[in-house]
Amino acid sequence: MNILDTITEEYKKTDIPVFHVGDTVKVHIKIKEGQRERIQIFEGFVLKRQNGGINETFTVRRIASGVGVEKTFPLHSPLIEKIELVKRGDVRRAKLNYMRQRTGKSAKIKAKVLTDEQIKAEKAAEEAKRAEAEAKLKAEEEAKQAAEAAAAAEAEAAEAAEEAPAETPAE
Repeated sequence: MNILDTITEEYKKTDIPVFHVGDTVKVHIKIKEGQRERIQIFEGFVLKRQNGGINETFTVRRIASGVGVEKTFPLHSPLIEKIELVKRGDVRRAKLNYMRQRTGKSAKIKAKVLTDEQIKAEKAAEEAKRAEAEAKLKAEEEAKQAAEAAAAAEAEAAEAAEEAPAETPAE
């Protein structure tokens, strides 16, 4: 793991649901208006996801008053309160740029129908991923504590070594 990854690891969010291009999502955004802060919901389908790591972004598109509106959000932004998955989309493209020219019925994305077993398997995979992330954080904490304990023991040994030679010449 390189240095940049270790630095940016603490800024990554862990509570992001698994969503893909074509899925309909609700993005809860923190908006500041003067002294007040409120949460606004932007609901639409995911047009594209790009980059990776801390720089990952996703674009959500919706039709508002007959006009297409797109917003690009950084996935790990502190301004995003939460992302809620409304429904899964059944698409075969990584980026749905062709949807910009579509209106009416042709602008609809088919919903992916999942069986109960698939839903259970998906939830189990998500739980396993969360457990793995928690275990990784716990292991890092334990390693940090072990390193601190080793450093303290080394410091005590150094102090003891300094005191021991001072006593031998006095004899």
